Parts: sequence; structure tokens; C-alpha cells
Amino acid sequence: MRIWYEQNPIRSDPFTPLVSAMATISAALSISFLPPPTRRAASTTFSPRIIKRAARFWCCAEPPSPEQETPAPPSPPPSSLWGVSTSAWTAGVAGLGLLETGYLSYLKLTGSEAFCPVGGGGCGDVLDSDYSVVFGIPLPLVGMLAYGLVAALSLQENSEELLPGLDDLDIRLTLLLLATSLATASAYFLFILNTKFVGTSCVYCLSSAFISFTLFFIRIKVFLQDIGLARIQKFVGLQLAVAVIVALSLTNSYSSATTQLKGTDDFVLEPYKIEITAESTPFAISLAKHLHSIGAKMYGAFWCSHCNDQKQMFGREAMEVLDYVECFPNGAGKGKKMANECAATGLEGFPTWIINGKLLSGDKELSVLAEESGFVSEVPEQS
Repeated sequence: MRIWYEQNPIRSDPFTPLVSAMATISAALSISFLPPPTRRAASTTFSPRIIKRAARFWCCAEPPSPEQETPAPPSPPPSSLWGVSTSAWTAGVAGLGLLETGYLSYLKLTGSEAFCPVGGGGCGDVLDSDYSVVFGIPLPLVGMLAYGLVAALSLQENSEELLPGLDDLDIRLTLLLLATSLATASAYFLFILNTKFVGTSCVYCLSSAFISFTLFFIRIKVFLQDIGLARIQKFVGLQLAVAVIVALSLTNSYSSATTQLKGTDDFVLEPYKIEITAESTPFAISLAKHLHSIGAKMYGAFWCSHCNDQKQMFGREAMEVLDYVECFPNGAGKGKKMANECAATGLEGFPTWIINGKLLSGDKELSVLAEESGFVSEVPEQS
């Protein structure tokens, strides 16, 4: 249509006056911005056909977008640690936690024996205890899911293919809260390990705590470097709330943990008494009196062979003086619970001594008990 009008300028059209007016105004505006000599030359040189074409071009061209006029500032480089991005560090450390908890989940679900490179059978004792389950869910399985989520989110961080509806700040805040939860849970379990499993070495527990704390410090560094101290202070209250929720949830789960003897769900073991046949030596009697005077106690169970061995070491007369607590006075097995005093102490094995506030697991030689209690006797120990 435009070509036809240019070839037939004489033919009239309803839009011809409008086009001519726009062309005249555009030409006048364009000429007004030129220097005087150029303006004069343009006013005498431009033909109506050229002006009409120029007006048509100027009217149809789109104005430049704001993005074209002002280029966006370059995004800051991602935070790094020793030359490696913190996202890669987070994914790598979370991957280690995923491998560890995956192995422990396999052991827990299959009932296999845990391999403990350090500490003998301590790892198995912890893995088989009531503290390895949270609200009926194996604790290693919960940790595996948490580490897997951290690894997945860290791979999305600083990536162009973000999860739908999540930006960089959302992912970083989620990673920070997950790391806070893992660190809080690890601190809680370290407390349990040092109070309920005295003398037990659990390399998996310690390695998991190291991984959790490492993730926490990495994510704190990300916020400090990329977001700044002023903005991270706004999330401190949220972190504290998450930590309190995790601690209260674990406490609530373990407060309802059963104190029933493991492996006795199908039968009931009635209590019985084993006669102590050995006679007490003067040293054993003196030691028993000393332990009684300082409030030391021996916790045991009637079915425990090591407890009976410990009683025979002291002998009949000394055991009458010694403070001994039977943890299953009503029997063991289905429907039978541990005595409240033993459950409150957090015993995990028998016999267990509490001497001057210190827990000693297993049957001990009389000389060891004398040393731990600070007993000094003029009467030599007799074997």
C-alpha cells in the first residue's frame, strides 16, 4: 500500500492529510535541532517524498528500552573459600554427610553390625540405643534426608537454573536454616554422648558433628560476605527459633523413649537373687565403707553376669555395706520398665558406678575403684 501511494501521489486517500501533517511536524522538529546552515540547506533540499519517508520511519521505529539505555550492573562474584566457591564446599561437605548417614541408615534398617575403627563396640551401642530413633524414625535416615537437601540446594546456588519460585536469597536462607538445624542437633547429641554414654567412643557421632558444624560456619560466611552483617542480623532471631524448635523436638522425643530392656519384647524374666558365696577381705570391707561414706553407688541388674562378678569381688560382708541399686526390681521383659532412679541417671549398661559424680561403666577391679574414689587404706588388697 505504501509503494502504491508513492507511485501515485495524486490519488487521494482518507489518511493522506494525517500522514502529511505528521510528516510536516516531524520534519520541522528534526530541522529545528540542526545548526543554522544545515537547517537552511535541509529546508531547501528535502522533498515532500523524502520527508514523508523519514516521517514514516521515525513513527514506526520503537523507542529504545531502559535495558538498552542503561546496562545492568554486573552481579558480584560468588563467595569463595581458599579459591573454591562456597557452593562447591557446601555440596562437598554435605556429600560426605550423605555418605555417612546413608551407611548408618543401611545398618539401622538391616540390623547389621557397625564397623568401629576406634572405640570397639561403642558405635554399635549408640546405634542400637533409644537415642538412634526420633519419633519412630531412624535418626540416620533423618540426617541423610537433611544432608541430601543441603547438597541439592547448594548445587542450585549461583546457578541460572534455579528452582521455580526461589531466588538466590531464598536458597541461601534455606541453606542457613538447614545448617543451623544440623548444628543444633549435633550439639544436642554430643551432650547425650557425654552424659548418657560415658566412656563410649563413637567415631560416627563425632564425624557427623564435625560435618554439621563445618556446614554451619560455611553458610555463615556466605551471608557475611554476600549479604552483609547488617542484613544477617535480621535473620538471627529466625535462627534462634529454629534451634529452639530442634532442641525441644529432640527432648520431647527422648522423654517418651522406653526404658524397657531391649530384645525382651516376647517374654518376661522374673527377678531372682544370686547368692554371694565369696567372703570379703578387710580391704574390700574398708573400701565398701569408704564408697558408702562418699555416696558412691553401684547400679546393676539381677540378670547381669558382670554385676554378679562385681559382687563376688567385694564379697558377702562388703556388699551389705555397699550402696547397690537394682535397676529391674520387678523383672525384665515385656511390660517391665527400668527403675526410675536408673532411668533418670541415663544408664546404658551394667554394672555402672557413680563415684563423685563420675560414671564408670563395667565391672572394675577394687584397686581401680579405690583410685577413682580417693580411698587410701593401710590394709593391702588381697587377691
